Amino acid sequence: MDYTAQILKNPIFKIVGEAADEMQVETYVIGGFVRDILLKRPSKDIDFVCVGSGIALAKTVASRLGNARVNVFKNFGTAMISYKDWELEFVGARRESYRKESRKPIVEDGTLEDDQNRRDFTINALAIGLSKHNFGKLIDSFDGLKDLKRKTLRTPLDPDVTFSDDPLRMMRAIRFATQLHFDIEPDTFDGIVKNADRIKIVSKERIADELNKIILADKPSYGFKLLFHSGLLKLIFPEMVDLHGVDIIDGKGHKDNFYHTLQVLDNTADRSKYLWLRWAAILHDIAKPATKRFDKKAGWTFHGHEDKGARMVPKIFRKLKLPLNDKMDYVQKLVRLHLRPIALVKENITDTAIRRLLFEAGDDIEDLMKLCKADVTSKNDVKVKKYLSNFKKVEKKMREVEEKDRVRNFQPPITGDEIIEAFNLRPGRVIGEIKEEIKEAILEGKIRNDKQEAWNYMLEVAQKKGVELN
Repeated sequence: MDYTAQILKNPIFKIVGEAADEMQVETYVIGGFVRDILLKRPSKDIDFVCVGSGIALAKTVASRLGNARVNVFKNFGTAMISYKDWELEFVGARRESYRKESRKPIVEDGTLEDDQNRRDFTINALAIGLSKHNFGKLIDSFDGLKDLKRKTLRTPLDPDVTFSDDPLRMMRAIRFATQLHFDIEPDTFDGIVKNADRIKIVSKERIADELNKIILADKPSYGFKLLFHSGLLKLIFPEMVDLHGVDIIDGKGHKDNFYHTLQVLDNTADRSKYLWLRWAAILHDIAKPATKRFDKKAGWTFHGHEDKGARMVPKIFRKLKLPLNDKMDYVQKLVRLHLRPIALVKENITDTAIRRLLFEAGDDIEDLMKLCKADVTSKNDVKVKKYLSNFKKVEKKMREVEEKDRVRNFQPPITGDEIIEAFNLRPGRVIGEIKEEIKEAILEGKIRNDKQEAWNYMLEVAQKKGVELN
């Protein structure tokens, strides 16, 4: 068939097929690789399933590849070979059964049909024969090819069973739908809704992994809408669901911050593929429900939501098992600063305000500006153009100030050690105070970011504090 001929051009399939015939085990290429090639998507991970020992087959293939290294995972009955740019995984066909309290299956040897039955979706159950008698034959037991053409995700068996057995498949369904721009077949989606509560038995790490893949898709909002309507989002990330809805008092309403956040996320995705910038987009307004107030004159306000949101970031990262490292610090910084450039879109913008923003944002200033531009979601084109034009003015001013004052990666020109030596001091609070005053003077524009000017200013500060030169 035409669509399999393309797949089987690579000599690796002939090598695996010959090894399988030598061992007299039926062998197939199956799953994601077949799906992706049929969808004309690049793929370098190939799964082979054989009716026999996958580990033994891997070792035979490795010898035919010039004694390639085999990584064996006995507990899972799998083996992997890294060959050139390819990751080859071998496993024996399996039959699986599940206990209600766990998504870890009880595994037994099985047939190809058993192995296809245990697959999550019909498009992932497609297999191609590699043995001599069926080389190139597509085995499509569940009309997966039709579902590929229809752009539909469907479970091979009853979705209630599929999702109850392994609830992570619900996240995978939404992830595949988002990545591939597919619809989820109605009965399959109903199965997700019905079993949403089962997600509680899945580890937070596995959920976060799928969530990040959704966030990295071309249009991540689609995945979040599916998560929301299925009931999964409320269970895995309730803070985001809290953004949903509009309150109206005295005829005054605010925008729905859930859908606004999704628009900002999509806008950010258009500007950057960086996962953590996209997380900053998701969390930039996360504290709006907690800071929402109604004022009879001003209407709805969310004062301080940027600071409270930044304080919420570590708790959310911990709960979702996201990394508690510089990635979290980066997201926290962007959430805290996301209103600052908007506040600077005035004609009388001061160098001091620009210096402070450059100092606080540092190397993340470009990403902060991407987030700020993405945050402009008005349906009024004139308003959008005005905001974006103002941001250009701010960026121009930033370049001018940075060229003059070099504060973007500001390091105080006088170190703590130099202060200690100059005044023969013991380490203590006064040293930090002198350094802070020098920093403030530079940011306020009282002195330039220059060693000699900073030294002279330090002497003035020290004199006021009664500290004498050594």
